[in-house]
Amino acid sequence: MRLIRSVAMITLSSICLLAISDVGRKHTRANPKLRAGSHAIPFLADASPEAKSPTDPNGQIPTSFDKDVARVVAGIDKVEDDTLLQLDRTALDREGQVRTLGKLLLFDKHLSVNQNEACSFCHTPETGFTGPIQSLNLSTVAYPGSVRTRFSQRKPQSYMYATFAPVLHYNELQGDFVGGNFWDMRASGYRLQNPSAEQAQGPPTNPVEMGLPDSACIAYRLSKAPYRKLFETVWGADSFAIQWPKNVESICATPGPPSDADQYPVHLSVADRQRADHVYDSFGLAAAAYEASPEVSPFTSKFDYVQAGKAHFTPEEGMGYALFRSKGRCNECHRDGGPGEEPLFTDFTASNLGVPRNSAVQFYFEGKPDERGYSPNTAGAAYVDMGVGFFLRKLKSLSGQLNPDSRWIEMAPKFDAKFQVPTLRNVDMRPTPDFVKAYMHNGYFKSLKEVVHFYNTRDVLPKCKAGDPGEKVTCWPPPEDPTNLNKRQLGDLKLTDTEEDDLVAFLKTLTDDYKLSNPGTAK
Repeated sequence: MRLIRSVAMITLSSICLLAISDVGRKHTRANPKLRAGSHAIPFLADASPEAKSPTDPNGQIPTSFDKDVARVVAGIDKVEDDTLLQLDRTALDREGQVRTLGKLLLFDKHLSVNQNEACSFCHTPETGFTGPIQSLNLSTVAYPGSVRTRFSQRKPQSYMYATFAPVLHYNELQGDFVGGNFWDMRASGYRLQNPSAEQAQGPPTNPVEMGLPDSACIAYRLSKAPYRKLFETVWGADSFAIQWPKNVESICATPGPPSDADQYPVHLSVADRQRADHVYDSFGLAAAAYEASPEVSPFTSKFDYVQAGKAHFTPEEGMGYALFRSKGRCNECHRDGGPGEEPLFTDFTASNLGVPRNSAVQFYFEGKPDERGYSPNTAGAAYVDMGVGFFLRKLKSLSGQLNPDSRWIEMAPKFDAKFQVPTLRNVDMRPTPDFVKAYMHNGYFKSLKEVVHFYNTRDVLPKCKAGDPGEKVTCWPPPEDPTNLNKRQLGDLKLTDTEEDDLVAFLKTLTDDYKLSNPGTAK
């Protein structure tokens, strides 16, 4: 299908229509510029393949967990501190203001229940805005929430180029859903007309992520932020003119989910609730504006230089691109553009590739209530991720994300076990060549070679059990869920080992920040 460039790329002028006007209150949170130890710390956490036994109640959490988490959090603090310094030094235009605000929001750990986890904890620049901790990529796949013993069931998706996704819709002729955000498409974009903005609104109140019990807590924490003035400049001087209850601090420090009897534990007047909701929408839109900026989605890969006639593929890369568009059948879902299209390497649909179960996912070990009586996964080891089908069955899904159209419920069985087709841009972005990333929604694959080999041989090699000799090389475990299995575009591509390597070589050309060895000549 032809790519549909999102009509939801909201301009700054339309964003500012949400701004409200009155007088805000002075922030009281300590300026992070004064934090001790705010020196440069790389995001890359030490590799640690050591893990606990799968039978251990704590699952696959690596022994270096605390050290790895602390290192990434320190790196995130450094980015936030540097961005705050930019506020003092730069007279930003309106576009720069909303993007800088969005960056601060994504790198602010105080917007989580325990004030220890920013959005960027799972999405750091050096790994293509996805998981930055190698030891977790090798084990739990999903990342811990603000409550460090809680994990979700999927690997973090990349922010890069996600803002080009259209609002989720059903294409009658193709019989397919197109657009949205998250692996299960549940950030439809209907309410804000921007899937990325609605994606940003998911983690803050998700109990296994940032864990706030009420979306109003975002407005409360932002009213204390050192960049409050910038928020008011972008969204209106009265953004935080809210009469907070006396117990708001203790409520917002209590991990969600809220009780069924009190779904909005921050008790506000109707007018103040509306104002807090406006702040939450503004939070999402500003985050999306940053994600749409050239800092996150720059189109600066070697592939882009080749298309502009400023670089050339190596023979292996060129052969890989030819295979990508022919024998490998990759281009049928990971579209590389056409007339008037920017090559985004996705068609924004969903598919069940038949990926085997990854029993190391920490979510399988969260069947028992935690210290607060919350069970993220009551099914325990029997859990099966139903993907898009789960979302379509629910008029209200995880983290308050809505199925906006009740007519879609009847389509759910056709989309069970399907997951969104991700962009291939920056699929190989990593801080060092030996850094291990995880691939697919459950992180089963740990290298691009494994992914390509699976596409090539899924239906050819014999079946085996997880952990058997030869797994991922000479045999494959069965699909986690064979429902709606894609049998048309993968499974027996008849690629040679060399052709697999050529495809991997091409995929590596999709990494941004490519540098020409000699800018005056095409290389």
